[in-house]
Amino acid sequence: QVQLVESGGGLVQAGGSLRLSCAASGRTFSSYGMGWFRQAPGKEREFVAAISWSGGSANYADSVKGRFTISRDNAKNTVGLQLNSLKPEDTAVYYCAAGASYVDYVGGYDYWGQGTQVTVSS
Repeated sequence: QVQLVESGGGLVQAGGSLRLSCAASGRTFSSYGMGWFRQAPGKEREFVAAISWSGGSANYADSVKGRFTISRDNAKNTVGLQLNSLKPEDTAVYYCAAGASYVDYVGGYDYWGQGTQVTVSS
């Protein structure tokens, strides 16, 4: 069992930056692939980024590639998402998730946080 709690969301102007963090409970955190997803009002939850259990491999959605960076610290049971060059279309609730691997689809994850709101103004 893994419990996830996101933090770091907020309101930022276009072009600005934010850093999201996800704190995980449980002794087996380092065995999970971790992902970040987002959901805007009226839209389906979509993949943003994912990282392997070791942190050695990562995947990104094309829409955020080159702007967002995912990282993890297994000693601290945390996974982070650095958001740079933010755009209004990045506005959404951002969720972290834990699963057996670092895949790019919702069904590949077993545990989810409650989400943190990111709002980018133009």
